[in-house]
Amino acid sequence: MRKSWLLAGAMLAGWGASAMAHEPEPHPAQASARQASQVLTLERLYQSPDLSGAQPRSLRLSPDGTLLTSLRPRADDRERLDLWATDTRTGQERMLIDSKKLGTGAELSEAEKMQRERARITGLKGIVAYDWSPDGKSILVPLDGDLYLAGLDGSVRRLTNTPAGELNPALSPGNGYVSFVRDQNLYVQPIAGGQAAKVTPDGAGTVHWGEAEFVAQEEMDRDTGYWWAPGDKYVAVERFDEAPVGVVTRAAIGANGTRVFDQRYPAAGTPNVAVELYVMKPDGSGKVKVDLGTNPDIYLARVNWSQDGSQLLVQRQNRTQTVLDVLAVDPATGKSRVLFSEKSGPKSWVNLSSNYRILKDGSWIWWSERDGWGHLYRVPADGRGKWTQLTKGPWAVTGLVGLDEAKGRLFFTGTKDDVIAGNVYSVDLARPNAITRLTETGWSNGATMDKAASRLIVARSNPTQPTQVYLADATGKRISWINENRVVPGHPYYPYLAAHQQTQFGTLKTSDGETLYWEMITPPLEPGKKYPVFFEHYGGPHSQVVGRGWQGPMPQYIVGQGYIYFKIDNRGSPNRGKAFEDKIWHAMGSVEVTDQLAGANYLKSLPFVDPAKIATYGWSYGGYMTLKMLEANQGVYAAGVSGAPVTQWELYDTHYTERYMGADPKNRDKAAYAASGAVENGPKITDPLLLIHGMADDNVVLDNSTAFAAKMQAENVPFEMMFYPGKTHTAARDVHVWTTIMNFLDREVKSKPAK
Repeated sequence: MRKSWLLAGAMLAGWGASAMAHEPEPHPAQASARQASQVLTLERLYQSPDLSGAQPRSLRLSPDGTLLTSLRPRADDRERLDLWATDTRTGQERMLIDSKKLGTGAELSEAEKMQRERARITGLKGIVAYDWSPDGKSILVPLDGDLYLAGLDGSVRRLTNTPAGELNPALSPGNGYVSFVRDQNLYVQPIAGGQAAKVTPDGAGTVHWGEAEFVAQEEMDRDTGYWWAPGDKYVAVERFDEAPVGVVTRAAIGANGTRVFDQRYPAAGTPNVAVELYVMKPDGSGKVKVDLGTNPDIYLARVNWSQDGSQLLVQRQNRTQTVLDVLAVDPATGKSRVLFSEKSGPKSWVNLSSNYRILKDGSWIWWSERDGWGHLYRVPADGRGKWTQLTKGPWAVTGLVGLDEAKGRLFFTGTKDDVIAGNVYSVDLARPNAITRLTETGWSNGATMDKAASRLIVARSNPTQPTQVYLADATGKRISWINENRVVPGHPYYPYLAAHQQTQFGTLKTSDGETLYWEMITPPLEPGKKYPVFFEHYGGPHSQVVGRGWQGPMPQYIVGQGYIYFKIDNRGSPNRGKAFEDKIWHAMGSVEVTDQLAGANYLKSLPFVDPAKIATYGWSYGGYMTLKMLEANQGVYAAGVSGAPVTQWELYDTHYTERYMGADPKNRDKAAYAASGAVENGPKITDPLLLIHGMADDNVVLDNSTAFAAKMQAENVPFEMMFYPGKTHTAARDVHVWTTIMNFLDREVKSKPAK
C-alpha cells in the first residue's frame, strides 16, 4: 500500500506538508480574476491540459551540471511524456526525444505493466524513465519495451529490438555496460557495441534474476534486483523463487471478457519468495553466493556498495520487521558480518528508510528512530563505536536530500519549523544540531540535488499556488525558475481562480489529550446557513494528509458543489514520533476510527455545519476506514463511500500487514486480525454506503469487496456498489467514479431534508 489514492489522484503527489503559522496571502492574480470566474466541472478535471499546470517529472542535473533534464507532458495529452533538456547556463530549452516520433507503439510486457502498477504510473505513456550515463555524454531511455541511447546532439541509437521487453535497465557506473532483465534473467551488453549476453543461468518459471519481488516493489520501495559495483568489477544480483508463494486465482474482469491470472500473492501469514543474493563478474563468471544468515525467512531490504567497491552492504529484515541488520559482505567470498542493527521497542516495528549515505571512509549517514523520532546519525565504519546524532528534537527528518562530503554538509527535509510544514535544511557534520533552513516557511517544500550536492532542485506549493520548481545554490538562494507555474492569464487554472476558496488549518484534542491536526475548506459562508461536509480520510500509516501544499482542483470542485471539505490526521500516521505511530500495533481499525470520530464531533460543534449531513469518503486504507467508521459509529455519518477497501487483512500482503498486525493470523495473532476485519461487522452498518472497486485490482484484490458484499447480501443489509471492469487499484482516477460518488452523496446527504 505504497500511496493513498485520495481524491482520484488529483491531489499533489508528494509528502504534502506545509506551514501552520497563518493563512496564505491571496494570490496576486486573484483580485483581477474575481470578475471572470468559470465553473469547475468534473469533466474539466480530467481533460488536458492539467489544471495544476504542466509539471516536469524526474528532474535531474547532468553529471557536469550544465543540463537539467526532465520528462514533460504534452500540451494536448497530459499522460504522454517526452524528454527535455534545459541549459543551466543560458536557460535555453529543447526537446531531446519526442516519444511519438521515436516510439513504436508496441504493447508492454505483462511484467512491465505490473511494475508500472507498483509505481502507480499505469496511465502514463511515452518516456516514463531515463538514466544519465556516468560520463554525462548520453542518456539511456526505455520506450515501448526497448532501449535507446540518446546523445546530447539529438542522435539516438537503438540498443535492443526484441519481442520480449527489457526491464530495470541501467548503465554501469564505469560506463562500460548497459544491463537489463529479459525473460527473468539478467543481460549485460557492452555500451560500445556488441550483443547482449545472458549472465544468469536459470531464470524461468518461478525463478527470477535481477528483479524485485512483489512486496519489494509494493511495500519496500525497492524496484530493482541488481546493483553494479564501482568500476564495473562486480554486479550483485538477486535471485528469487516464487514457488513457496501461494497461488491466488485472480480474475481481471474487463469490459469485453475476463482474463484469469494464477498470481503468486504472499498473503499475510503465508510463505514469501525464497531470496538469494549473488556477486558475479559482468560476464556472469566467478559467481559467489552471499551469506544472508541461517534463517531463510527474511527480507532483502536494501543493497549498496562501498565507494571503493571493497564491500557489498546489505540490509536484512527479519520476518516480523522488529530487527534490521546491516551486513558487510566480502564480494570475493560472499562471507558477511553484521556491522550494526536497528531493533524496535515493544509493540512496535522498524521502519525501512532510504535516508542513508555511505562515505569514503566507510562511515554512514544513517536515519534512525531510536530516540523516538526520525533523525540522522553518523555511524562509524565498523558500526561499533560511538554514534553521533546530527539532528535532534520532537520533529522528524523526512528525507535525506544530498551530501557534500568535501565540505562535510548534509541536506535534508524535515518538520523542524512545523509539524505539517516541509522545509529543506542543512547541517554540518562537524556541528551537529546547528541546523539552517534553506526554504521559505508557508510552503510545502521538497528537493533533490546533484551527486556533488552543489545545487538544489526545489519543488514547492501552497494552497493557492500549484507546484513551482526552481534551481537553487547550496545556500538555498534561487538561481532560476525551472517551472514558475504562476496562476496568471494563460494558466489552465486561471479561469477558476476567482472561485478558489482558502484552506484553514487547526488542531483539536482527543478525549485522552492527544493533539490532532485538521484542514478545512468552506464555501463562502452565509449567516445562519448550515452546510453538508465531505469528510475525507486515509488513516493508514506512512501517509500524512494534512498539510499546506497544493491539493489540486478536486477539493475546490467539491466545495463548489456546496460541501465543506475536511480531513484530519489520526494516530498511526507518520511524522509525529514513533509513539504516535505505534498506536495501531496489532490494532488496525481501532484508534484511527476513534480519532476520526473526534474530527466528526468537532465538525458537529461548528455553527455552520449541518451535523446530520457529514459524509465520509476514503480509498484503499481510507476505504477500509469508511467501513470501520460506519460499523463503529452508526448514525454519526450521513453516508459513506468506500473505495477499494481491504476488508480482511489476511487477504493483504505479508510485508505491509505483518509489520502492524503480526505474522501469525491463524494462531498467535488471530484475535487481532479478527478485530481488525471489516466483513463480520458489516451488517451493523445502518447508514447509506457506496462500495467501489476496480475489477482488475491486483493490489487490494477484488475478493476484499466481494467478501464484504456477500456478507451484506446474506444478512439482507441494503447498500450500493459500483465495480469497474478492467480498472486496477488506481480506478479512482476516472470521471465516472467521481460522477457516481457525487451523485450518491447529493442524493443521500446534500438533498435529504433536514431531520
